[in-house]
Amino acid sequence: MATPYPRSKPSIKPASSRKEPIFTPDSPIDSSTSPPTVDGFLPMISWIQRYFQHHFKLVFLVVLLTMAVPMVFIYNQSSGIGQSERTSAKHLFFGRNLASENEMASVQRETQLSSGLHQQNGNVLFRISALAIADQLGLPGPTDGEFKEFIKTLPAFLDEKGQFDASTYNRIQADIRKSNQEALFARVIKDDYRISRVTALLGGPGYVLPHEVKTQLERFETTWTLGLASVDYKSFNPTIAPSDADLTKFFADNAARYEIQPQISVRMAEFSSVDFLDKVSVTDEEIKAFYDANPARFTKPEEKVDATKPAAPAKPADFASVRLQAELSLKVERAARLATKAAAEFSLELFNKKIVPGTPAFFELIASRKITLKDVPPFSADEPPQELSRNPEAAAEAFKLNKDRLYSDAVSLATGSAVLFWGNTFAARQPQFIEVKAKVSADYSEQEKYRRFTELGKTIRSQLEARLKAGDNFDKAITTVSASSAAKLEGKTLAPFTLRQRPQDIDYSVLGALEALKKGDVSEMVMNQQGKAQFVYAAEKKLPDLSETNPQYKFFQFQLAQNTAMRNSAEYLRELADTEMAKSAPAAAK
Repeated sequence: MATPYPRSKPSIKPASSRKEPIFTPDSPIDSSTSPPTVDGFLPMISWIQRYFQHHFKLVFLVVLLTMAVPMVFIYNQSSGIGQSERTSAKHLFFGRNLASENEMASVQRETQLSSGLHQQNGNVLFRISALAIADQLGLPGPTDGEFKEFIKTLPAFLDEKGQFDASTYNRIQADIRKSNQEALFARVIKDDYRISRVTALLGGPGYVLPHEVKTQLERFETTWTLGLASVDYKSFNPTIAPSDADLTKFFADNAARYEIQPQISVRMAEFSSVDFLDKVSVTDEEIKAFYDANPARFTKPEEKVDATKPAAPAKPADFASVRLQAELSLKVERAARLATKAAAEFSLELFNKKIVPGTPAFFELIASRKITLKDVPPFSADEPPQELSRNPEAAAEAFKLNKDRLYSDAVSLATGSAVLFWGNTFAARQPQFIEVKAKVSADYSEQEKYRRFTELGKTIRSQLEARLKAGDNFDKAITTVSASSAAKLEGKTLAPFTLRQRPQDIDYSVLGALEALKKGDVSEMVMNQQGKAQFVYAAEKKLPDLSETNPQYKFFQFQLAQNTAMRNSAEYLRELADTEMAKSAPAAAK
């Protein structure tokens, strides 16, 4: 849990002489001072970190602090953790009994809170180990001043620029006071302070080599001016007419692809929601309340319908015009609940009365309840049939059936609910070519299309390189190559940027192509998730100052050193925890 900013190490005072700070929720912290930075540069925070810190850290901490039931840490069966407190077995780990649910629940809760404060995953065993080292070295907790300064380094209280945000801190502080968790909060921060000193000692200075710094500096601070040429794969439609011989060979070469997976056939007793509509009654108040809770589900009737535009969702004031829609929707929902209840009761009756499907007693029950059985053709687990509303969960329930479990519990369908009865199970098999010819033909055509598209990409790249070397600018090269190509090229030029301050909408497939590019190069064809092939042209590549006098050199050196130190301390704590765990493991686990 190394702090994200460098700070001077306080002198170590004897534990007996240290002054214990008291966390006082009524004394808000101001932001008049901020954590020191490296020559004015803040540590790099990724977009994802900034987003989650800005939107979710307050909620996350409040949830942790207000949990009524403490979390229980479970390590593994051999460790003894999670067993009942009634057991006399102990598993001591630096003085902590890992077999004690109550003790480990407390430690786990502190670890979870610490994880929220530091915006990173926490490890219970590492925390216990680090605190044990702090005790052995006699490292004191923070003074009042150190306590407040340490709080200003915690990621949970930093803004998007990495500066301490007093307003965020004070909001969280107010919720802590309401939840009566001031003591827990203060204890965790004091322990985190001591742990930060342990990790700083274990991690050391975090040595990095100059070439590592220069590599990172060049990667993130090089200024790029790029031209992008793209081809839409979907618009590429070559004529492909495979012969039977081509398909037969393709089928033989890819036999495993066409293996028919295990299948099951079932019968189903369906409980349709429609059959229960006449048993549902709703009041005007219930309809209005249902509408108010779900206004966007209904569309207001238009006097003039424009088929080219979707109907706008209703607004609260439109209730009168969509009342019938709301009433029907509410009735259908309640009818579906009744259908599920009826299906569950039917399945339970089969169980309680030990009625076996297919016996006279079974058909008597079916007739008495006026239930119709429907046959469902064999299907595989990954291809749920229409009869089961294409519902993967219903298919999964069907595959739990066998000769020892002949029927299911109630399963939900789009039309209501159902109880499934086992018919037969079919093992996986290799089909004949004629059975899957249509699929083989489609797969062959798609593979051949991609092969030709790849060849086209090589041709386009070569032509672009030739036109650019001949003196054409990027736009003219695109136009010339597109005119003679089997696919239309589109081009655009991006404004200069660095990888550390890149455009938010840039395609990551483009960034991946930069590693091997020099000025004037055109990349190999790269495909993005939208199905577009792109060629990246490095119109300009301006390297940053790689000398040690560049302030950004110090910034990246600090970042790499911090990461190295954190890895070193984590590895030491891991080895320490493993050693302690092994020597204190219960005899039964050895």
